[in-house]
Amino acid sequence: MPDIRLEWSGEGAPYGDVALAAADLETDDGLETAVLVSLFTDRRALDSDELPAGAEDRRGWWGDVAATVEGDQVGSRLWLLSREKRTADVLNRAREYAREALRWLLDDEVATRVEVDADYINTDWLALRVEITRPGEPVYRGRYEYNWRAQLGA
Repeated sequence: MPDIRLEWSGEGAPYGDVALAAADLETDDGLETAVLVSLFTDRRALDSDELPAGAEDRRGWWGDVAATVEGDQVGSRLWLLSREKRTADVLNRAREYAREALRWLLDDEVATRVEVDADYINTDWLALRVEITRPGEPVYRGRYEYNWRAQLGA
């Protein structure tokens, strides 16, 4: 069953949005929407995670409360990096959080391989590159640039 298609706008201040065709919602049988939801929905922070300065909300998707698989969570913890400085440690955490968010593709045998890389570009931008190998399908390649400062309204 197809999902409502989300698309990533890579220009200006990148964001995800519902894709429209004429006056109708587009649908998606592929991975683009699943990857966007996995990376850019806020997963609940672990008890051991340090929250961004001034934050008290551990966030998370409400549907995780009644997950059909115990411990299954939607989204990523990338939001925890929103007030972090550009360091190698933060870049490593971004890679780790993105891999964690996409791990379900391997667990559910949707993919045989998931590769994630992260880099800084310019001053305030984090770039994630995702490569997903699926049996009998072309390799999915996505690049997502995220401006933390723009999201904070700075």
